[in-house]
Amino acid sequence: MNLLKSTVGRKILMAVTGLMLIGFISVHLLGNMSVFAGADGINAYAKHLHDLGPLVWLFRLAMLGLFAVHITFGVQLYLENRAATPDSYAVQKTLVTTFSAKTMIFTGLTILTFLLYHLLHFTVQITNPEISAHNLPLDAAMRPDVFTMVVSSFQNVFIVVVYIIAMIALLLHLMHGVSSWVQTLGWSTGPSQDKVTFIGKLLAIAYGLAYIAIPLFILARIVK
Repeated sequence: MNLLKSTVGRKILMAVTGLMLIGFISVHLLGNMSVFAGADGINAYAKHLHDLGPLVWLFRLAMLGLFAVHITFGVQLYLENRAATPDSYAVQKTLVTTFSAKTMIFTGLTILTFLLYHLLHFTVQITNPEISAHNLPLDAAMRPDVFTMVVSSFQNVFIVVVYIIAMIALLLHLMHGVSSWVQTLGWSTGPSQDKVTFIGKLLAIAYGLAYIAIPLFILARIVK
């Protein structure tokens, strides 16, 4: 079976890449939450990543490749489904499809747009040069003061709103995506699918709230 030409094959590739991307956002979240440990926590985390050198960029490029495959096949399947579904079934389909499932293409594109902004903001550091790590002093351990950069960023209401909108999109995407890839790979059928769907929603909410808490706590000056 040619995975690239078969609808089932492309769904499997989407499920596999989706699972790998969930692994990435899990690791990324753990690293980001080091901000709650204060300057020493996130500065040590950032220094550790910097010390990995080219490996970090190879990892980032691999993740971008996975994301490209995931979003490309997602758009293709969305367009094919739109073309194959008669208009007369539109109302019936709406009744049996969840909001998160219906908006997968839009939340996915929102996440893609945010990813590009996020890379320009914190990784390449060109959207807000005044709070770039290159313009910040070193901390007591002679590490770039990434904590100050993050806190300064999330004291900007516009930046916080952008991140919250993106994380709501991520939450909605995961609400359907987590249970969808399990079903696509044939790991859950029948009655167990309801449990998988419920667990998927809980995980999506947990990821979404955890990511949203970071900019909100900083904006509220709980983390400072």
